[in-house]
Amino acid sequence: MKLKGKKVIVTGGSSGIGKATAMLLIKAGAEVLITGRNAKKLKVVASEIGASYVKADISDFSKIKSSFKKMLKTLGGLDVVINNAGVGEFALLGDIKVEQFESIFATNVIGLTMFTQEAVKVFKEQEKGHIINIASTAAMKGFAYGSVYAASKFALRGLTQCWQAELRKYNIRVMLVNPSEVTTAFNDKDRVERPDEASKLRPLEIAHTIKAVLEMDDRGFVPEVTVWATNPK
Repeated sequence: MKLKGKKVIVTGGSSGIGKATAMLLIKAGAEVLITGRNAKKLKVVASEIGASYVKADISDFSKIKSSFKKMLKTLGGLDVVINNAGVGEFALLGDIKVEQFESIFATNVIGLTMFTQEAVKVFKEQEKGHIINIASTAAMKGFAYGSVYAASKFALRGLTQCWQAELRKYNIRVMLVNPSEVTTAFNDKDRVERPDEASKLRPLEIAHTIKAVLEMDDRGFVPEVTVWATNPK
């Protein structure tokens, strides 16, 4: 797909992987709308990178349809959805609370699905579209303290495979990106970005991956790609 002029929604687009991806796609000529929960931060970042924005919380299921309609109207169409918004909770078995599962699945699984469902209506009507789900290496292998988070990412990997089976006949590409550890504000209560580290991935590496899989000619697609740091010390 040629990115110039394409209309893209990036959820969780005001920082980290979402922001880096939005910036890279805008440089390639795409029209990008970013979403997130913090309207003030969205406004600042959108102005900085040349994006449009709509405040939205996909864990608020009652507002997903209205938020999506506003995004669609703002963009004037839709070619790509990048499901980047995600949250984490970490606890050992024995200490896990029901509320942790409810909170994480509301964003990482249920809200993501309901939001994508609105986009798919547009994609089916135009018989083309592109969906990128940002999962994690936690979607492939569990780890200590990871029960809640890994379960949500395993679920997203399963969802992606189901959607691939359902949507290929409509020329809709569904792709999964699994980053390993990235220096972002993920799981920081104050949403402070971590500084770059030579041995860890930056948001830019994941943004490059997303751009690359989108730019493949539409006759093919990459179902899943995993990105590791070369030498994580």
